[in-house]
Amino acid sequence: MTDMLEKITVDVAIIGAGTAGLYALREVRRAKKSFVLIDSGPLGTTCARVGCMPSKVALHIAEFWHAQQSFQRYGISGGEHLQLDTQQAWSELRRQRDVFAEGAAAGAERSAGEHLLMGRAQFMTPTLLSVERNAGGTQQVQAQSVIIATGSRPVVPGFLQPFAEHCITTDELFEMQELPQSMGVLGLGAIGLEMGLALARLGVEVHGADMADSVGGISDPEVNTHALAEFAQEMHLYLGAPAELAASAQGVSLKAGGKDIPVDKVLVALGRRPNIDQLNLQAEGFELDERGQPLFNPHTLQLGEHPVFIVGDVNGQRALMHEAADEGAMAGYNAVQATPVAFKRKTAIGIAFTNPDVVSVGARFDQLDQDTLLIGTAYTQNNGRSKVLSQHKGVLRLYADKTSGQLLGASMFGMRAEHVAQFLALAIERKETARSLLQVPFYHPVVEEVIQDALQAIAKHIPDAQGLPFGLQQADS
Repeated sequence: MTDMLEKITVDVAIIGAGTAGLYALREVRRAKKSFVLIDSGPLGTTCARVGCMPSKVALHIAEFWHAQQSFQRYGISGGEHLQLDTQQAWSELRRQRDVFAEGAAAGAERSAGEHLLMGRAQFMTPTLLSVERNAGGTQQVQAQSVIIATGSRPVVPGFLQPFAEHCITTDELFEMQELPQSMGVLGLGAIGLEMGLALARLGVEVHGADMADSVGGISDPEVNTHALAEFAQEMHLYLGAPAELAASAQGVSLKAGGKDIPVDKVLVALGRRPNIDQLNLQAEGFELDERGQPLFNPHTLQLGEHPVFIVGDVNGQRALMHEAADEGAMAGYNAVQATPVAFKRKTAIGIAFTNPDVVSVGARFDQLDQDTLLIGTAYTQNNGRSKVLSQHKGVLRLYADKTSGQLLGASMFGMRAEHVAQFLALAIERKETARSLLQVPFYHPVVEEVIQDALQAIAKHIPDAQGLPFGLQQADS
């Protein structure tokens, strides 16, 4: 029989010590309310341990090594004698990953202190939790409000089980001791595309497959055409049709695009599944959708009328670190209010750090009514800074309302597009129009000048009452 420990009573119970949970905790502490932070371990956010940070280290290492391909163009000789110790490179990646993860874990321990409870939680009622403690025994937690921030885990479909020894998930990728000679990649969203390119630039033969006709979540067909033209030079792409695995003499082969390709390993990057299944939600009266996900208000993050809130990856909405932070703060604030507040969501922004980058800001191309839209298109080969940085060809597509010129969204493939994305996120958030944003100075030469070109392509279709040149205002009298 499991030992039953004395019940803990608190104002707020937070299940999950990742990014969302820690931001929720910040707000609960700010309100000076009692709390318990529950996590089954290991501590350290998904971003720090297996997501955005180690993947960027991999891309950074890969870019150093890949840069030698441009040496001859600039008269740099001797590049053919350089060698890469992939085992040491991956060891350094793990060292940096551990620094990030240990920092996040230490932050959780520091923030929660003695109120950190290591164990796995389950609902007994909407405000009563049962926690199987890692140290042994069962702890009951009675709370006035509960915040679910249990994160997610990689999706591994059943058809891959016969090939489990040859498959690795994005959670396992960074534990490799050395890189394989060849790698299949199932799923070419942001993480699959980033890691496929990183591996390819480190000398691995990469074969990537996706059911979609696009990569990196791109919905604008012109941006996708540019991205595919460039990425197909670095890795083999098989798009728009199902892929499967089969046994081979080498161990496993990827069957895609009418080909049967032997590979050493397969990276499974088919998305992430919310860690919701062990919480006992259905049994305790929470309303679920057809996928078993709890129904909640996206602006308050509340589950029905219960004093329960769901944040971060586990709610399956905006699985990004900055969104998890915002949602954690929203839920942490609402958990201690008599009536939850409905918060305005920030402008959506997504970046794949693929160098050239793939970015999306605001409304996506496939979400907009083409009849009410003006599109400003600008090409990076006409941008001085982009031409200095590389020979890659890229494009920015900027979407605006046909009548007002208000900026609605953008998609881009290009060098340092991450900075363009941040600039445009600010502009869209502040409801800038093409003409008002042209009043901002654009330094020469910077990549951001590509925005100016796209804005001018829009502004020329919207008459100015005064007939002044683009970007200029009359001085105050």
